[in-house]
Amino acid sequence: MIRKTNEENWLIVGLGNPGREYEKSRHNCGFRAVDVLAEKLGCKIDKLKYQGLYCQVNYSGKKLFLLKPQTFMNLSGDAIAEAASFYKIPPENILILVDDVCQDTGRMRVRQSGSHGGQNGLKNIIARLGSDKFPRIRFGVGQKPNPQYDLAAWVLGVLGGEDKKRLESCFPLIEEAAKMIFDG
Repeated sequence: MIRKTNEENWLIVGLGNPGREYEKSRHNCGFRAVDVLAEKLGCKIDKLKYQGLYCQVNYSGKKLFLLKPQTFMNLSGDAIAEAASFYKIPPENILILVDDVCQDTGRMRVRQSGSHGGQNGLKNIIARLGSDKFPRIRFGVGQKPNPQYDLAAWVLGVLGGEDKKRLESCFPLIEEAAKMIFDG
């Protein structure tokens, strides 16, 4: 159970890589997810600060900062630590949206905390925050087709067809999942 805090500020971070060549990759589903949430909340993630693009919106008595780090996936913690420090947001109030190669495509998993599970972006966030006690929503992008397949090539590859539809069917549920996290 995520404990409620007295803090009203929340940082919601979509993980991904900047650049057009990565836009549709499996690894960038966090970017796409936070964009969908921003649109739903009526803000546009277009201000540059904290080594990322961000926007701010009030939601249900909370101040939300939506962030897309521009540091590349493996250094996402740098941008997150900078923004969290500036707004004095504790790890418990930082929600990470990230891809997960261990889940079937289109499956969404909400966790209050946990290990990085081999995901380098999460690994860096844990190192920079000094804590793994932050909530996350992990989006299944499917396992690589065989053990010999290069993992980097897999996550940087593009989801298409039915897999893309399954993944994108999760995005409208982000607001509801975030509300559950906010409410503990």
